[in-house]
Amino acid sequence: MFERRTGDGFIRCGDGHVRWGIFGAAGVVFVVREADGPRLMLQKRSAMAHEGGTWSCAGGALDQGELPYDGALREASEEVGDIPGEPTLIGEYVFNPSPDWAYTTVVVEVERRFGSSINFETDDVGWFTPGEVDALPTHAGFSAAWPHLKAIIAPSPTPNS
Repeated sequence: MFERRTGDGFIRCGDGHVRWGIFGAAGVVFVVREADGPRLMLQKRSAMAHEGGTWSCAGGALDQGELPYDGALREASEEVGDIPGEPTLIGEYVFNPSPDWAYTTVVVEVERRFGSSINFETDDVGWFTPGEVDALPTHAGFSAAWPHLKAIIAPSPTPNS
């Protein structure tokens, strides 16, 4: 039987930057649709995590051979708890700065709000409107991905022709 190797650790990527996740990394933005619009879950990163005190999605290093969707959900369940029901993938954004490393953020809808801080990486969990996220102090990587993720979560209405 194949034993999957953990991806925890730093790697010097082909572009010269050192990044977390030997096999890349992934995170997940959970979305719940409510009567007054979408809400998305973010976690407040603890002082023990990179850029502690900022808000970001749950995520982390991919294990060897692990798909980004599976890794993102695994990491989230380790950081914020069990995911209710069957999440529905609604989109993803891939940050691929080097041929040998990528960070994939998957966006999934869930049936209800959930989550709490269950390990040392997370200080808090919150559910926010896209407008509220715009005002939060966010992790630099999440900030760069946010315009792409926001378009997936709350797409602009298309004009009638």
